[in-house]
Amino acid sequence: MNQKIEHSNRTLAAKLSAVVVGMFIFAVYVMPPMYDLFCEVTGLNGKTGGKYEATEVVVDTSRQITVQFLATNNENMPWAFKPQVQSIKVHPGEEVEVRYLANNPTASTMVAQAVPSVVPFKAAEYFHKTECFCFNQQPLDGGESAELPLRFIVDQDVPKQVHTITLSYTLFDITDKLTLASRNR
Repeated sequence: MNQKIEHSNRTLAAKLSAVVVGMFIFAVYVMPPMYDLFCEVTGLNGKTGGKYEATEVVVDTSRQITVQFLATNNENMPWAFKPQVQSIKVHPGEEVEVRYLANNPTASTMVAQAVPSVVPFKAAEYFHKTECFCFNQQPLDGGESAELPLRFIVDQDVPKQVHTITLSYTLFDITDKLTLASRNR
């Protein structure tokens, strides 16, 4: 009888372990592409597109939009990260450049990746980055600081009811992921 219970417990432990591994694989490998697809289809999450190539841009000087800048770190990111300015006023169609400041206070070289988000969500399709530090990984040596450029245009077709756009970046430490990827080559 004791052997039967032991066998049953081992079977249960194996099944539970398989469920945990399955959940991990689902969360890491399946959910991100599904989430990206969901955001693309619904237009939610305020994701901005990649690099924007400006063509015949007309500046609408009859109105101004306030663009606010936010910066946050992922919980495992020790860097100091902030925008040089908290907000600016722009005319739709006007190309503007601002900078974010990053500092790696550790003694080690680290690599960061910034992920942008735009609010209100309906404004995301009208917010175009022509140059952005978020397009590339940002390596910094220990103790090193950098100014990270962002150049953007708020499309002249942005809806009239949009008066304020908030651009938020979350900074992630991807040092370990790059190390792991280089080992797997």
